[in-house]
Amino acid sequence: MLDLFDAPLLPGLASTSDLVTAEEERDLISRIDATDLTPFRFQGWEGKRLTTSFGYNYDFDTQRVARAEPMPDWLLPIRDRMAAFAGLDAGELIQALLIRYDPGAGIGWHRDRPIYEHVVGLSLGAPADMRFRRRRPAGGFDRVSVPLEPRAAYHMAGEARHEWEHSIVEMDRPRWSVTFRTPSSRWAQAVGS
Repeated sequence: MLDLFDAPLLPGLASTSDLVTAEEERDLISRIDATDLTPFRFQGWEGKRLTTSFGYNYDFDTQRVARAEPMPDWLLPIRDRMAAFAGLDAGELIQALLIRYDPGAGIGWHRDRPIYEHVVGLSLGAPADMRFRRRRPAGGFDRVSVPLEPRAAYHMAGEARHEWEHSIVEMDRPRWSVTFRTPSSRWAQAVGS
């Protein structure tokens, strides 16, 4: 994501358009909808977006990681492509989170859990804006908004990943996403090793 002067809009945030074709997008949406999607749960609260995880699942009630079903074969080529885009080894992408945002669903301000390091996402369906904010020492926020076009991918690392929160405004049309994550140095504590 570059500004008019080819400088990154947000250090640590990269994107690429058309990581998948329109036909692959339709297939991925169909496969996501065929998984066991359930409402997102956060400390007893139930969200409007529907999710399922593969590889590992983070439980927000216990704040622990548990093994989930292995990534299905149809997801592995996408994982490989996402890893190549992000400059990562595909085997490092140990968690896949599939999300369907029906009309009225969004995602509030947050940072991904510190047990994860790299976050690599693929946006499908309706376009959206991913909003970023960082609290200023003197008060208020620095803000950046980044468009998420259908079939485009993003990679959050470094400053964008650790110093900025992000959110997506409630959608008025359906949107799907596939997010892969790598473990951080805090992984073993959350897994209970």
